[in-house]
Amino acid sequence: MALKLILFDIDGTLLITNGASREAKALAMQEVFGTDAGIREIPFGGKTDWQILAEALAPHGYTVADLETHMAHYQTRFAHHMAEVIRQFEVTVLPGAAELVAKLRERDDVLLGILTGNTKETAPVKLQAGGFDPAWFLVGAYGSESAERNDLPALALERALAYSKLPIANEDVWIIGDTVRDVLAARAIGGKVVAVLTGFEDIDELVASQPDYLLNDLTEFDEKVDL
Repeated sequence: MALKLILFDIDGTLLITNGASREAKALAMQEVFGTDAGIREIPFGGKTDWQILAEALAPHGYTVADLETHMAHYQTRFAHHMAEVIRQFEVTVLPGAAELVAKLRERDDVLLGILTGNTKETAPVKLQAGGFDPAWFLVGAYGSESAERNDLPALALERALAYSKLPIANEDVWIIGDTVRDVLAARAIGGKVVAVLTGFEDIDELVASQPDYLLNDLTEFDEKVDL
């Protein structure tokens, strides 16, 4: 039996942390790099954590080599602060997200995963805060693994093949996300993409990126998406 690999983005797709991520990131950056680099005001727009750090810290003299040296420590401190800070914020689960995950988990031809700009350590903190068990998502690829989001689908597919021991074609990799970068990541592996208008992406830019499906929110998935 061939499988479909369904990779969910987190922020703007499954849930919104309403500022918790920015606050935790700022605290971790201040602690590890000596500056928060104004991160509370910088748009993320589907970028990986690695890319966000590189762009924010470059004007402060940090090189890619510096990031490589400090990334493990940063990830640990970011996860620590996220676990503390997120309790102070109201996490919003986006319409249809919980229901869609539950339905897809019941299908024996689907393998669920995460593809996110978040670090591997912070992704489960956010999922749990939104009522999603991280164990439901059997594979993942994370923003601490590459500066380029387009690298992540191949990592997720490699892990899905190793986990399932079943064939998964590139065209059966589906990314569900809310940004143009999600669309580009799906195209990078020859997969399909469902874009939702529940994040902060410019609507015209998201439309222009030509996702396979464009939904107002995930309540429309069953009606409009042929999976």
